[in-house]
Amino acid sequence: MSLFFDVLSSINNPNQQGSIDQLSSVMASVQQLAGSQGLNTDQLGTILNALGGALQPTLKQQAATMGTGQLEGMLGKLAGNGGAAALASAIPPDMQQQLIDAMTQKSGLNAGTIQTLLPKLLPVVTGLLGMGAAKPGAASSGNPLLKAFLDSNSPNTTDLGTVMKFAGRFLNPPQ
Repeated sequence: MSLFFDVLSSINNPNQQGSIDQLSSVMASVQQLAGSQGLNTDQLGTILNALGGALQPTLKQQAATMGTGQLEGMLGKLAGNGGAAALASAIPPDMQQQLIDAMTQKSGLNAGTIQTLLPKLLPVVTGLLGMGAAKPGAASSGNPLLKAFLDSNSPNTTDLGTVMKFAGRFLNPPQ
């Protein structure tokens, strides 16, 4: 749940890009994707948690190779729905295959379904992580949301399904 607090912090910080509209957009994309694939909320949560767990070491490796600043830029392009080319530049095909294998193992879905979902889910996840990026012209020491996600010493930072569940409650409080 700690990652969700980082999402809320990005919304409340005027120097970061996070906004309620952006969170709503991420949630709408997730719900639309779930509907189009015939997945219920629990299945999607499991898939997102599997993606987070598999994506963290991949992005950590990319940050170590290219530097965190360059990784943030690539994730920004991917969040902008840069398609297969942006996906391949942010996460090379061999790493994508490792992601698919890890997600298949953790989610129980077949590799073909995961392979179909991955290019659609990654822009949503990178859009969420991008909420921590500095607004243009704001002083920045990097993206605290991405840093929190990459911090393997911090518990639950990869539970993206849990983040989405809390985001749904935040955006649609019970009446």
